[in-house]
Amino acid sequence: MSGHDEQAGLILLVEDNRQIAETVGEFLERCGYSVDYAADGASGLHLAVTSSYDVIVLDLMLPGLDGLEVCRKLRREAKKATPVLMLTARDTLEDKLIGLEAGADDYLVKPFEVRELEARLRALIRRDRRQVSAEVLNVGDMTLDTATLRLTRGGQELTVSPIGLKLLAILMRESPRVVSRRDIEREIWGDMLPDSDTLRSHLYNLRRVIDKPFPRPLLHTIHSAGYRLADLDAEVASAAHMA
Repeated sequence: MSGHDEQAGLILLVEDNRQIAETVGEFLERCGYSVDYAADGASGLHLAVTSSYDVIVLDLMLPGLDGLEVCRKLRREAKKATPVLMLTARDTLEDKLIGLEAGADDYLVKPFEVRELEARLRALIRRDRRQVSAEVLNVGDMTLDTATLRLTRGGQELTVSPIGLKLLAILMRESPRVVSRRDIEREIWGDMLPDSDTLRSHLYNLRRVIDKPFPRPLLHTIHSAGYRLADLDAEVASAAHMA
């Protein structure tokens, strides 16, 4: 599959169902994308690690290495932040959480319309190409270097998904202000808003990494308003000092 168009993007499609792969590949090529193809997890992982793609479309159920294991290895071992759109026949919240925890950025449930797949790819590429100035953000004892994507809390290095890093950057820049759910979703996904579980799932996984192992939480849900990152102990101490 060829015909690379810089404006559209280079896609890696990892799918063992030949009919689905051909349908998706042909449609994306007509839309101006270039598509590389792998029919199993090991081949897909090799291509994902050794080449640079705009998005990886990754089937969950693959022979050999399944999609979850490919995604985990890509994130944790290869340290690649390439956006991943996972294809799955499973539609429960638990399955979605597992996929997002493994490092997927978005998911699409089979059967799906190829036009929706292409729209989601466009949204992921637009988000990933958006220029973000390099900076070091700090909230409490947590630090995010947006140039190296290195995240630490209390000196301990933490690993979160690319969407998790984007979420943190948004909330850390606005800290201690509250950011609405709608503003967060539009900043991350643009006009292609995800279903209602997606942001909730990313926040759940984010809390598990940045808050659960530590004595006090930094990520707070403000009912009917949104979310904020703040060190409440420091705020109380600062208020007491000013009183």
